[in-house]
Parts: sequence; C-alpha cells; structure tokens
Amino acid sequence: MNLFQEFGPLMAAMAALATASAFFSCSEAALFSLQSDDRRALQAGSAAQRVAIGLLGKPDRLLTAILFWNLMVNICYFALASVIGIQLEKQGRHAEAGFTAVVSLLAIILVSEMIPKTVGVKMPRAMSSLIGLPLAAAVRTFDPVAPIFSAVNRALRRLLFPGFRVEPYLELSDLEQAITVSTADEELAAQERLALQNIVSLSDLRAEELMRPRTQYQSFTPPVDLEALGGQLTRSGYLLVTEPESDEIVSAIALKNLSTIPRRHLEHFAQPVVVVPWCASVAAVFDELQSSQREVAAIINELGETIGIITLEDLLHTVFEDQASRSVRLLATSPIQQIGENLWRVTGMTSLRRLGRAFELDLPRSKSTTIAGIVQEQLQSLPTGGDTVQWYVFEIRVIEADPMGQISVELRRTDRPGEKS
Repeated sequence: MNLFQEFGPLMAAMAALATASAFFSCSEAALFSLQSDDRRALQAGSAAQRVAIGLLGKPDRLLTAILFWNLMVNICYFALASVIGIQLEKQGRHAEAGFTAVVSLLAIILVSEMIPKTVGVKMPRAMSSLIGLPLAAAVRTFDPVAPIFSAVNRALRRLLFPGFRVEPYLELSDLEQAITVSTADEELAAQERLALQNIVSLSDLRAEELMRPRTQYQSFTPPVDLEALGGQLTRSGYLLVTEPESDEIVSAIALKNLSTIPRRHLEHFAQPVVVVPWCASVAAVFDELQSSQREVAAIINELGETIGIITLEDLLHTVFEDQASRSVRLLATSPIQQIGENLWRVTGMTSLRRLGRAFELDLPRSKSTTIAGIVQEQLQSLPTGGDTVQWYVFEIRVIEADPMGQISVELRRTDRPGEKS
C-alpha cells in the first residue's frame, strides 16, 4: 500500500491547509505592495476591491490577523505531517518517514510561502481583487481575540523595552546629513539638499503667496472651441473652464497631455479642479492635488471667489528651482533688481517673505503678503504711476501700474547705514 492510499485523508487535509497558508501569504504580499495608483484604482472598483482597500485602513489589525491565521494553519499542517511521520516510524518505515518530513517542509516553503508571495508582489492589484472578501471575513473572525494580542504586545514591550521612546520627527539637518552620506557627488548632494529645503518650505508658504493671480491666466466659458485658443497654448499651460454664468474656475485641461486636441467642446475633456482657501499652506495644496490626482487648484477668498490658481507645474518649479520666484515664472523678470545705490526695482507680486530674506530683515506682520498688497493697503486705493508710500524702513514709489492691478515699484531704504529699525 502506498502513502497516498494509506494516508489519503490526512494528505488531503494537508493540501487544504497548504492552500490556506498560500492564501494568507499572497494576501499579505499583495495588499502591502499596492502603490498609491493601485489603491486609487481599487477604491473606485468593485465591492471586493473596495473591501480590500478598506482593510488597509487599519494595517496593524490586518497584519496581525494574517500572521495569526497563517501561524494556526501552519501549526495544523505540521501536526498532520507529524502524525504521518510517527505512524511510519512505528511501522519501522524510517526512510519513508524521513522522506515525508522533507517533502512536507519543502512543500510548505515553496507552495505556501515563496510562490504565493512572489505572485502577490508581481500582481498586487489583481490578487487584491480576488482576496478582498474572504480575507475580510478572516479578519472579522479574528477581531474577538485581537485585544488579547494587543494587551500581550503592550505588556512585552513594557517588560523588555521599558525605556523605549517614540523617535521624534526628523529635523531638516538630519535629512541633509543622510543625503550627504548617501552620495559622493557634491553637486548632486547640493541639488538634493536644495530640493529638500524647498519641500520643507512648502509648509510655511501660504497658497496666496504662490498662486497665479487672476490677471495672470486665461479662463474660458463653455462651450470652448479650439479657435478660442488662437493657435497658442495658454500662459498657464492649462485650459481653464469656468461655470457657464460666472468667472469661477470649475475644471481644467492639461493641454500638453492631449495627443490630439478636438475642435469642439474642449470642456468635455476637462477634469474638476481642487478648491483650496487662500490661507491654506502650499503643502496642503500639494496633498490635495496628489490625493485627488488633479493638476490644478483654484484658490478662493473668504467670500468663496476665485482669486488665483496653483498648478502642478508651479509646485514642481518651486521645489526644484533655485530661488524659485513667481516673478521669474510669470513675468520672466527678477523679483528684486538693484538699479542704483540704495535703490531697487521690485515687482508687485514679490512676496514679503522674499523681501525680508533679500534685505535680511524681520519685517512686521501684515495682512498683505506682497509688495502690491502693501502699497494698496497704505493707499487704500488702486495704485497709479508716481504714487509713493512709506512702509517700515522702505520708501516705495510706483513706477508702472496696469489697469489689471499689476505694478512695478522703486524701493529705497530710508534707515541710516548700520541702523536697525
């Protein structure tokens, strides 16, 4: 009598357990290999796909459940393998007992661990779609005993690591040091440090400091035809579509991404924009664009009116350009140019943050964030050429002003040399 005939039921049970172990191994590899694009696609997919993504909302619970069930299955598997081995040993069939033990071990390693995990990593989206519902049932079955494992985990942590403390957030200097150590190329390291500093600065910038004001972009009311573009790309690179009866931006098209541009009803190809308040940080704007997979954010004031836009291109320019500036990006001119002794020409959209940095001054707080805003605040009206105002240690004279509110000024420091105001 061969082994399959003698131990058929036990081997069938072992095969079922090996399959269950493969299921949990594949589930772990697939779900934790999902990238952000995969997660967004599954979130908008079938019920099983949404269930799978929902499990990732509590990763600790999910991982503990998977490891628990996988451990239980493997224990049962080896218990059955031991029963077969003991029976063979009692019958004096030592060679067959050894062979069975080796085959059982190799089978669980290959069939239940290596192969399913490789498949899960290679095809995470497809595998996640298949395992969502049964895995959710297994996790819910584990929930009643989960608090026991959490309590044991906390007790062991306090017993074995009583002095353990949560690591503080990394400082910018720590990240810069990591960049320096990771590359021997000084020029590359300098570029990486610059990008890192710019990324960190996004949390300090407000949306209104980076946005393109309404005077610096074109918008179109639907229906939008190709002729409306006049054969040119828009200044922002995006076709901005408004509501039918207002100037509020509701959708946008990245013209550079269209392989062919239709002649009629371009608004049908537009994606909704993200709406963000003027006071939000630029980092928050970036998060909103990333999470919604959009490229344009409409910046609104406290009345809900659109006062500007921020595009993904603007954000990338801010991160990767040295001394990134709206004046350079939108007006192709330097924001602050020295034109004489103690005399500078400054664009109206230059931020007070940049001005303070350029003159190494701690400027007073103001409701305005730009030079143009300060001038309007002091004049209490729209500026015209020749208007002069005094603000902090600066005398500001308007030299150019267009009907749309864009200005250029001459700026002179009025404090005496060496005096700190």
